[in-house]
Parts: sequence; C-alpha cells; structure tokens
Amino acid sequence: MLPHAEMVHWGFAAGILLVGLCLLAEAIVGQEVWRMRPWRRYLWPGIAFGMGVLLWPVMAFFTNSSIHMYAHGSWAEVLMLAGGAELGLVHGRLRSRWWRLTWPLAFAVTGIAFIVHEQNPWFFARSAFLHHLLGWTFVIAAVVPLLLAWRPRSAVLQGAFAAVVLLVSVQLLADRDVAPVFGHLSPIAGAQHR
Repeated sequence: MLPHAEMVHWGFAAGILLVGLCLLAEAIVGQEVWRMRPWRRYLWPGIAFGMGVLLWPVMAFFTNSSIHMYAHGSWAEVLMLAGGAELGLVHGRLRSRWWRLTWPLAFAVTGIAFIVHEQNPWFFARSAFLHHLLGWTFVIAAVVPLLLAWRPRSAVLQGAFAAVVLLVSVQLLADRDVAPVFGHLSPIAGAQHR
C-alpha cells in the first residue's frame, strides 16, 4: 500500500523547512558566527543534497505517468547539483563563486517542472492549486538566488532566500490531494478525503 502523495509532499516539506530554518539562522547571526561550528556549514547543503537523492525513489515508486517521472527526475538532478555545489563551496573544493548559479537554475527548473506536470487547472483541487502556486513561486523567486550569486554577503538577500525556502515548505505542508481550494472543488476531482 502506497501512502497518499500528500504524505510524500509533507515529508519533503519537513526537510525544506529544516533547510529554511538553517538559512534563516545563518542570515540572522551571520555567516562567520554560523560557521564557528564546522558541522553547521555542511548542514543545509547536505540536507538539500539528501533530498535530491530521496527524490529518485519518489520518481521510481510514487509516480504514475511519464511527465511525473520527468518532473521528479529533473528535481532530483538539480537539487543534487545545487546541494553538491554548495557542499563543494563550503568545503573549499570548489572556489569559483559561479557555482552559486546552480541555485537559480534549480529554482527555475523546479518551477517549470511544477507548472508543466500539473495538467489540471488552478481551481480543480487544492493539490492542483498548490502545484501551480509552487511553480510560479519558484520561477519568480529564482531572481533571489541569482542576485545572491553576485552579492553573497547581502544580509537582505540571505534573509529573502531563507524566506522563499520557508514559504515553499509552508505551501507544501498545506497540500492535500482531493480537498477544496477556497471552498471550490471540481466535481470530477473525486470525493474529498478528510
């Protein structure tokens, strides 16, 4: 018996929430203070890379169409690329700041994949609404990590990056497969569960 898709989304939302809280703490106290403990510098990039790895089994076992497999596969690839690049940067193996451009790429690919793989209209059900909302959130917010690549010391941009990640986790935590959105549920969506 497979869990509902919303439960998988909630699991990833918990990981994204943890990344967002780490980013927020780093933005508040500053990079120098955050990195005083050596293990903390690897914390959020390692979680991001790990979530990319965990997206592969999601792609293999929890998808029911080709477009969903392509979407989850592309998310896995870009999350592993961005998380791995960040791990390489904090460890000192990668030196070029241009590796930080993997985050805007990850945001853009994720946003486009969210939008493309949701075939239902916005108000079909809550899951459809949130897929569209998440997609556009990622596409529009890709400008934040893009600016952060040019101004890595900006506390405002670091805080904005953390805020976007926290917003995404809240959106994923609000997901329910067959539930109304703003009181509307398409009659062909099926019976509301819960």
